[in-house]
Amino acid sequence: MGQLVGVVEKPSTAPGVVRFELNRSLSGMGHERFMSIDDAIGPKPAPSLARLLFSTGKVAGVHIYSNMVTVDITEGFDSSGLADIVREMYRYWKPGVEAPAFEDLQPEEPDASPSGDNSGDSELSEAAKRVPPHLLERSRAARQKWKAANGG
Repeated sequence: MGQLVGVVEKPSTAPGVVRFELNRSLSGMGHERFMSIDDAIGPKPAPSLARLLFSTGKVAGVHIYSNMVTVDITEGFDSSGLADIVREMYRYWKPGVEAPAFEDLQPEEPDASPSGDNSGDSELSEAAKRVPPHLLERSRAARQKWKAANGG
């Protein structure tokens, strides 16, 4: 699962710098610069990729602008393997890893509707307490309409 990212590795004119052109934008039209793994905070694609790159120990800095990723390589290392990290950044299940069943992913939740569909004064479940009242009322009305139309 997860779609591979199209990556083209291009050398830079500056020594120790490599650029990756991607087939998708990671930062929109904003520049994002990461000088260490501590700078890469958040769940967005740019900091997530920066954390993956820094975790190799080969990277001294990462700059991301739209679909361009510029990587400063730590002295004494090369860029081998970094394109694979970028390519697989969205791949969730690697070969040999068994994907969980749908039932494993869904937590057990109590029924969100109150007991007794027509009684508005009955006690709400914990899940139903988090739903706005107008949506609960709309759901009750739709359920009654469906039951009337289908003989339920």
